[in-house]
Amino acid sequence: MAVAALGAVVLDCPDPVALANFYAALLGGEVEQREDWVDLTGITGTSLAFQAAPGFVPPKWPRPDASQQVHLDLTVTDLDAAEREVLALGATVLEADDRERSFRVYADPAGHPFCLCAC
Repeated sequence: MAVAALGAVVLDCPDPVALANFYAALLGGEVEQREDWVDLTGITGTSLAFQAAPGFVPPKWPRPDASQQVHLDLTVTDLDAAEREVLALGATVLEADDRERSFRVYADPAGHPFCLCAC
């Protein structure tokens, strides 16, 4: 028997509203703000939330001497089209040279890595 259920994935960041708006444009949903905490509601799957973190240092990927902390796998049907969209929203490419692979790695505007997966 499970002790708990996953309520949300929470990302620390310097500007929770800006990062929530990035993910709302990417995943859909509505941005709901409460002081230093922002929820992305109305999305399919596990909830996503964003928390202000003073002194935030973005993860470094891939680095054996620094943790990536967490990353999101986002399923898409067309990698090329999804890549164009996330780059237009402000994401940066971390690793997308191998165009034959079923996934590509990006960073959101706060530096969190995420993968677009055609899996």
